[in-house]
Amino acid sequence: MTDRPHPSGPAPGLGGRLADVGRALKPEWLSAVNAKTFKADATAGLTSATVVLPQAVAFAAIAGLPPQYGFYTAIVVPIVAGLFGSSWVMVSGPTLVVSALMASTLTPHAQPFTPEFIAQAICLTLFVGLLQCAFGALRLGRFVNFISHSVMIGFTAAAALLISVSQLKDALGVSTERGHSIIEQIANLAGALGQTNLTAVSIAAATLVCLVAVRSVAPKLPAFVIALGVGSLLGVALGAERLGVRMVGALPSITPELALPTVSFAYVQALAEGGFAIALLGLVEAISIGRAFGLKQNRPFDANREIVAQGLSNVVGSFFQCYAASGSFTRSGVNYEAGAATPLSAILSSAFLVAILLVVAPLFGQVPIPAVAAVILYVAFRLVDVGAIRHILATSRTETTITAVTFFAGLLVSLEFAVYGGVIVSLMIFLSRTAKPTLSITAPDNQQTHRPFRNAEMYSLPECPQAAFARLEGPLYFGSVDYLERELNRIQRQRPHQKRLGLVLRGTGDVDLPGAELIIAETKRRRAMGGDLYVIARFSPLVRTLDRFHVIEVLGKDNLLPSKAEAIARIVPDLDPAICRTCRSRIFRECPPPEATTPPSPAAGLASAAPAIGAAQIAAT
Repeated sequence: MTDRPHPSGPAPGLGGRLADVGRALKPEWLSAVNAKTFKADATAGLTSATVVLPQAVAFAAIAGLPPQYGFYTAIVVPIVAGLFGSSWVMVSGPTLVVSALMASTLTPHAQPFTPEFIAQAICLTLFVGLLQCAFGALRLGRFVNFISHSVMIGFTAAAALLISVSQLKDALGVSTERGHSIIEQIANLAGALGQTNLTAVSIAAATLVCLVAVRSVAPKLPAFVIALGVGSLLGVALGAERLGVRMVGALPSITPELALPTVSFAYVQALAEGGFAIALLGLVEAISIGRAFGLKQNRPFDANREIVAQGLSNVVGSFFQCYAASGSFTRSGVNYEAGAATPLSAILSSAFLVAILLVVAPLFGQVPIPAVAAVILYVAFRLVDVGAIRHILATSRTETTITAVTFFAGLLVSLEFAVYGGVIVSLMIFLSRTAKPTLSITAPDNQQTHRPFRNAEMYSLPECPQAAFARLEGPLYFGSVDYLERELNRIQRQRPHQKRLGLVLRGTGDVDLPGAELIIAETKRRRAMGGDLYVIARFSPLVRTLDRFHVIEVLGKDNLLPSKAEAIARIVPDLDPAICRTCRSRIFRECPPPEATTPPSPAAGLASAAPAIGAAQIAAT
């Protein structure tokens, strides 16, 4: 399965792109809803709601926000994303990765859990949503692929370690300075170990053990809810609050209210860099989930539609005091396994969450912070894909480098910088690979009836003493020009008598201006030494590009050939007949026999030349 193509081809300018947005605003699944699917969606929605209840508290804490903001996000975002998204089972909402990035972006500018921090978080959410809508409107979904799997592995590992260190103080019941780096945080934590609250440690340990046990023995049960319940009951039994253990506290409100985000130029200027990283990573999560479940369900998945839907969910969410969200791996998996039939399941999960909160919200005042910290530590541990890391270390040095750079950048600099650092290293490695395309000398294998051209050095094939053929496998662009120029010089030094060169561009998709200038320079150099350059290219867009960059004007229409056979027919009459008379190799079938080799007249040379690509052919392509 591939991403669903645009129904009418590429969008023609801004009007077409806005039409794409309009299409994204029309839910396509409503007609599939019936009594049977509604029952399945209701069951899946209830299951998903029980899963997000503790997640919303934990992820909001990671983001540096009070728990109610996690609930607002888990209620509003799934409705908007479900209505307008492309995936039929993906559930959006608060996620660990986006929450960690939110905290990393906002912490340098405000103290977590303060009104200023909350205002900046909501403004950042609006900015992220607008960015994502712009990506979708401009149909830039393909650029999300620049964040490779190795970047995500390194990023999530760094985020997991940072989250774990930040939660250890709550699990131990100590108060420390937040610190500007992980080293500083560990040092602060080590200095506060003497103040460890054993009651807090007991609650965190009991919660963690219960969570692991339930997930192992009865994975279908709501393990997070049960574990938080056990931790809370133990806190009540021990009189934890009286012994200095902090509690989550009563929730001021469980239902989101419409409120305008506080927007200022200073906020946007300070948060733009992190906002861009959050927008990209949020889309990577959502598109990865959407594609995965599209394959499972054998349904088409439109990446650009999903990008617009994710952007809309964040924009709308920012007006209901939500923070940035994305597709949730956990909730989407639970939704799918529970039998969700349509995106209505995500919408119903929001309704069920509100109903559950009306009952249990008063109990959150008795949830100990160490219990929440234990849940977050478990989630962070599960975030590290140990199997993928082992596979990368064992199979690819390149991917290991990308993963390591991303990981250490996240730990030592910042999580948002880790995203950019990983992408930059990935692109640098990609460019270094494409900067050295293969340029191999080929010759016809006359042992085969169809006379294929093969690597002359690899197969020890004889070559024409006056002409050589070189096949380019890879891009001819600014990054590879210097390398190819050295390779062409090497070929000329090693084969000084082969003054005529047939350059086969059958493995070259496109040529940019520096690449075209290289062909022109090689043409002039070959002619200055008494030879010539012949380009073999059949791909119509490539031929048009060569014409646009004036390569054909310098090369000559007769020297641009669509096949090697026609190139041979064009080159042979131009060869020095005196050398041909002494040559016994007869590399080309077009070579005349020794006794028939006579100096050709200009007319005979023209008559024997194969038809080349003329002006009419170029215009037709």
